Amino acid sequence: MNNQYNPQLKKYAHELRHESVSIAEKYLWKHALSKAKCGVKFKRQRPIDFFIVDFFAQEIGLIIEVDGSSHFSKGEYDRYRQNKLESYGYSFLRFYEGEVMQNFGEVLTQIQHAVYCLKEKGG
Repeated sequence: MNNQYNPQLKKYAHELRHESVSIAEKYLWKHALSKAKCGVKFKRQRPIDFFIVDFFAQEIGLIIEVDGSSHFSKGEYDRYRQNKLESYGYSFLRFYEGEVMQNFGEVLTQIQHAVYCLKEKGG
């Protein structure tokens, strides 16, 4: 699977990582995804093709998105974006900010399950 990394978006991704990260994204990163806590290495705000995804585990091809209220009006675009990324062979998990903050245990269980399944099938 080609990573589809887009170096032209590197600067913008860096800005997103440091300037406009939601509380839910920070929480998910700190408590679940940093330092390979779920068994694989995740990167934050990773450029893939012409998109920047919230979290990406290249080893298993897993993308995790955390949607805030701005996504309520972006359903069609989010579907297009997800379909495009899935066409490269990536798997997707999508959570709302409220889910991450109010039901973290369930979010973590879903992530751990996806990581386990993708590792079992070889990425």
